[in-house]
Amino acid sequence: MNEKRMEFYMTAGIGSDMDADNSFACEIGDLIHRYVSSDWGILCEDDKALNRRALSEGGRVLAAYDTSRGKVYIITDDTQAMPTITTVLYAHEY
Repeated sequence: MNEKRMEFYMTAGIGSDMDADNSFACEIGDLIHRYVSSDWGILCEDDKALNRRALSEGGRVLAAYDTSRGKVYIITDDTQAMPTITTVLYAHEY
């Protein structure tokens, strides 16, 4: 059986803030856990439905969360890619 490989990245802004604030780093860790559990945060139901479709048919998955330092997105470019590439970034960095 071929196991799916996932790679996670973050922008310099997220990384710098995580380095400076352990509480925020834990917050991001919690968000990643929510994301991989298909909890996509503050999205509308239509966007959540698109994410469910992308998981089964391929495509981009987007999640949005409010954090102590502003809105954060977690985005997987293509769920069918090998490996899947997922990025954590501030909404203003999108």
